[in-house]
Amino acid sequence: MSVGIRHDDLRRRNRAMVISAVRRAGQPSRTEIAATTGLSHSTISAISADLIQEGILTESKATEPTALKRGRPQIGLALNPEAAAVLTVVLSLNFLSVAVIDYAGQVVAEEQQRLDTLVMPRDELIGACVAIVRRRLQDPDLDLGSVARIAMGIQGITDTHARAMLWSPITPLTDIPFADILETEFGIPATMENDCNMMAVALQWRDPERYRDDFIAILLSHGIGMGLVLKGTLFTGTHSSGGEFGHMIHRPGGALCRCGRRGCVEAYAGNYAIWRSAMNMSEDAEPVDVGDADMRALAARAREKDGPEREAYRRAGEALGFGLGSLFALIDPAPVAMVGVSAAAFDLIEPALREAIAQTAGGQHSTSISFDTEPNELPLIREGCAMRALTFVDQEIFAPGVQARAISGKHVA
Repeated sequence: MSVGIRHDDLRRRNRAMVISAVRRAGQPSRTEIAATTGLSHSTISAISADLIQEGILTESKATEPTALKRGRPQIGLALNPEAAAVLTVVLSLNFLSVAVIDYAGQVVAEEQQRLDTLVMPRDELIGACVAIVRRRLQDPDLDLGSVARIAMGIQGITDTHARAMLWSPITPLTDIPFADILETEFGIPATMENDCNMMAVALQWRDPERYRDDFIAILLSHGIGMGLVLKGTLFTGTHSSGGEFGHMIHRPGGALCRCGRRGCVEAYAGNYAIWRSAMNMSEDAEPVDVGDADMRALAARAREKDGPEREAYRRAGEALGFGLGSLFALIDPAPVAMVGVSAAAFDLIEPALREAIAQTAGGQHSTSISFDTEPNELPLIREGCAMRALTFVDQEIFAPGVQARAISGKHVA
């Protein structure tokens, strides 16, 4: 019996390695998979033949040999887009989005909706999320049996098992078990993820050279959030989603934050905080939702001349810099990705940010700290949710190859 168990485990591991290699490389040849995984050519040939027969992989068109690769063009392996699908749901301030992602990771359908999340009653907010998912699942072009997972990303704190939203600045509502609700409603396994964590997951897939072992993704939008990866693993804390960088205290008793506390980093660096400062409003003024177009116009005015607009971005950079400097004192400097509409104004933020970091213990090597920017967070959040869901399908459904766990009758071992 023990020999059989070991054989099954080995088979599952090898299948998982092949699927993972194809997902990461796109259309690798069997030779390239052997170099990546260390598996023998015969093992890869046998596994790939099974996966093709099961409809999980396909053979791609022949690739032309390069000057460094003599001989016949090699046939690549690719993920079969029709093998499975996942749904991603992104809920942020006054905005809801759903997308259908095929097994190859491509968006095949999406829908977006404006909401007033700050005032919606609990039933209406939940109902909106359920309704938008139902509309996608009722799409006649979608094979419902192929939908393997629903992954939801949301601003705020999620529980340890990624099942519920504990708190979010986009709504006064708390403790909503979105994953359980969606799973019960549609009979499809669901997860609940922190949006900034999903940005970090997406960055790992997009640029594994830069974003590999240790790095930080900072959301610069209406809110300030963080996804933190240490030693290649997403940091999620001991109880919650972790990484609530925006609600670290910058100035005790300072400006009003939308979380209700005072002096948070976000109360100086969030879109509403930059706007409030630029408009010479009181730090006690209630946070307001500022549109992306207004923020872009504000940044343009700040670039034109010195004044309250430029000072607002300087104060934002200072708050972010002291926060990052304190973090770097704990983990050492690491690559940083600035994501969101205010990342497009990073040229206005960076000088004060670097100056603040240099004043902290974590800034001893501040000149080696590198920043990159991405002005649109939605694609990253969606991609992170999708990759979390798809790698679950890879490792837990297709790698075992067990008929009882197959998504549909077409995919059996």
